[in-house]
Amino acid sequence: MKTLHPEVTKFLEAKPISLFVAGNWRHAIGGATLEVRDPGSGRVIGAVFAGDSTDIDLAVKAAEKAFRTTDWARLPANERAVFLHRLADLIDKHREILAQLESLDVGKPLAAASTIDIPNVAQTLRYFADLSVHVRRAEPIAVSGYEARKVRFPYGVCAFIFPWNFPLLLVGWGIAPALAAGNTVVIKPAEDTPLSTLYFCKLVQEAGIPAGVVNVVTGLGETAGAALAKHPAIKRMSFTGSPEVGRLVGTACGHNLVPAKLELGGKGAAVVFDDVDVEATADALVAALTFNTGQVCCTATRWIIHQRIFGQFVSRAVEKLRSVTIGHGMEPDTQMGPLISEKQRRRVLGYLERGALQGAKFLLEGGPATVPNHPDGYYVKPALMTGAIDNICWREEIFGPVAFVVEFKDESEAIALANSTDYGLANSVWSNDLERANRVAEAMVAGNSWINGHNLFPHGVPYGGCNLSGCGGGVLSPETYLDYLRVQSVVRPR
Repeated sequence: MKTLHPEVTKFLEAKPISLFVAGNWRHAIGGATLEVRDPGSGRVIGAVFAGDSTDIDLAVKAAEKAFRTTDWARLPANERAVFLHRLADLIDKHREILAQLESLDVGKPLAAASTIDIPNVAQTLRYFADLSVHVRRAEPIAVSGYEARKVRFPYGVCAFIFPWNFPLLLVGWGIAPALAAGNTVVIKPAEDTPLSTLYFCKLVQEAGIPAGVVNVVTGLGETAGAALAKHPAIKRMSFTGSPEVGRLVGTACGHNLVPAKLELGGKGAAVVFDDVDVEATADALVAALTFNTGQVCCTATRWIIHQRIFGQFVSRAVEKLRSVTIGHGMEPDTQMGPLISEKQRRRVLGYLERGALQGAKFLLEGGPATVPNHPDGYYVKPALMTGAIDNICWREEIFGPVAFVVEFKDESEAIALANSTDYGLANSVWSNDLERANRVAEAMVAGNSWINGHNLFPHGVPYGGCNLSGCGGGVLSPETYLDYLRVQSVVRPR
């Protein structure tokens, strides 16, 4: 087991860890707290305050005041970019600490947190900081008889509710464009995984970002989260999570006519044609399925395999899945960690049971996993299923390392299978025939289509969903940055 960094130990010893509001660390008004558990062991490793509507109101007012009275919104873009670059540098400097907190909190392998999640946060801050310098805030409009222009301004207070699967990475994806545009933010992290976001606030302070620009209130979704979504003073809302909760957030925002960006679930398809390297493609999809223990909304959980290679593909995938090393995230050999909670483990195992009752056949059974020295961790084995596409495990998001595999005979059937769910987040097509691959990629209905790869997130490319997978814009692109600027026209008759 990796030895904890002394700073991690010190941070966890503060029980409970305070809220971060108006540049200060403070207790929740009501004094309630939440336990934080290590999913790999099931044991309590810390505690945070459980804020409620009163704490949310203070945080929103702090962000509103910072927007009105500090220089943050009025700074030239290049000067705001200096702060964001400084914050990115601090994230790089504290990468080991942040990665350990993320691994302990989520259960993911430390190597994944250290080499993927935390570096990406710093990269995202730098991307939007640099982008903001080059975007024109004022543009002339050519219209007959008038002198006209459009000018872009920050909205004000932007609210964010984040999920538990990629806590700090999604904070970076969410708030970086909002901050670069000159807005202030209020963050409600998932109650299961608040640690890295709270430590991030220490770096916000060290970077010299003005008090009140970034605020974090930990608490339950039905109290703190609901209060944030319906607060009348927020100007933009961003929610990442399930479609069920997304509807509630959208309804609350709609009442106040606040635009909401909803990044919701998915049921990604991978269409594999018979001209691929079967072993390499199977290995890539196994890696996608087991990444973050399948707790990835856009990952490929529906495998649509050409009938000529179906048996060979399944055989290789089963072999690779059986060889995956399941263990505690802080163990160096771990390839797949636990699920986030016992509740989530029951959910995944429940889907396997219901899928079997509806006639699905197991190609790899899955089920509970036992990890030496961690009998109380929330571990499961990966599973492969096949059967009719009216099965619940084909239709609904499971959010675990479970794939449903079917075969197809031609391109049109593959496209129909890929488009046979209500989701629309991300799919992939695998073929050496790039003309066909591009044709299929465009025919699959989703916010994102990938070719010969899955879970691809280059900065500069829009990432978002449609249908049950969300609405209101995406992340990681110039369009995202512009989402956090309102447009105002200025017109004068000649």
